Amino acid sequence: MTEDQIAVLALVRTPSVGSVTIRQLISYCGGAEKVHRSDYKKLIKIPGVGDKVARSIIGKHGWTEAEKEFERCNKIGAKLTFYTDPDYPKRLKPLYDSPVLLYSQGVIDYNVVRTVGIVGTRKITDYGKSVTEAIIKELAPYQPLLVSGLAYGIDITAHRACLKNGVPTVGVMASGLDVIYPAVHKRTAEEMQANGGIVTENPFGTKPDFMRFPARNRIIAGLSDVTIVVESAKKGGSLITTEYAQNYHREVYAVPGNLGSTYSEGCNQLIRNNKANLFSSVEEMAHDLQWVLGQTEPKAPSRYDKPEGELVFEGFTQDEGQVLALLKKGGDMQIDDMSWQSGIHLGKLATLLLNLEFQGMVRSLPGKKYALI
Repeated sequence: MTEDQIAVLALVRTPSVGSVTIRQLISYCGGAEKVHRSDYKKLIKIPGVGDKVARSIIGKHGWTEAEKEFERCNKIGAKLTFYTDPDYPKRLKPLYDSPVLLYSQGVIDYNVVRTVGIVGTRKITDYGKSVTEAIIKELAPYQPLLVSGLAYGIDITAHRACLKNGVPTVGVMASGLDVIYPAVHKRTAEEMQANGGIVTENPFGTKPDFMRFPARNRIIAGLSDVTIVVESAKKGGSLITTEYAQNYHREVYAVPGNLGSTYSEGCNQLIRNNKANLFSSVEEMAHDLQWVLGQTEPKAPSRYDKPEGELVFEGFTQDEGQVLALLKKGGDMQIDDMSWQSGIHLGKLATLLLNLEFQGMVRSLPGKKYALI
């Protein structure tokens, strides 16, 4: 782990400093280490940083916890992945609410060509079990990473079916790595680490409090190209995952169920309200998504996987495209000059640059300068 990564971990453990603020700090200061070396006057000028946050950073309040966390990760063989790392999930990076830090155990490649999320009720029926197992079996030839939540019901059925069919799978947890929930799934979680693993944004010792599950669901949705809901009640937690998936512009499929079945009401409702595609088979879903068996690369490059030396503007907003064009023409530029030349208000421009930095398009430099990557 580099000094800069330890500095990021210290920011994560600093009281009153959230994920958005951490990105803002790093963007303005040009690196996590430089954040810690900044004085009060500089910190207080950064948008979103108030007196309390500035004093917490200056007081080094997060360093002790960061050092303990780092030692514990080394002890149990856990990995820390920061949003500035090359292997951070590219599907999460551009999201406004993506985690700054992920803790994981296992062998996880977040950036495989295809990822699929499977979610559903904890009170699984025989129908839900058989459908889930059939989906995993049919998915196996496409070599996706299967993402779920390690919970009772549909989640654990999907993970175990992946183990049986050789499909890499990752369980996203609402607790710390050392608090497997539910505890009866600990053995499965350990088996998953040979071909996938477990991941969380929460530090060691975190209990799976109710409020942490929606946050966990956003990571499942964010990691997945497509989310499949197998069974869900009208107000099931799976519907929260689908809301996130829709907000992230990801595909959602729902398995239809019998009329009158409590645990199909949520799926039928999603289909009826045009919030999910009707799932009939993996083959039809693969056709919709233009998946090709044996294809190891995407059919077309994504906006995050641009060819060397080529800048792809497709998929960006007009303002983002204007900023990218300015940087392409002028090279390294100060944010004040960019604001003057583009006519974009400084506050809005700072947000645009931050979003473009998350997307891997620009990098921040000392002196409030920015450059294309």
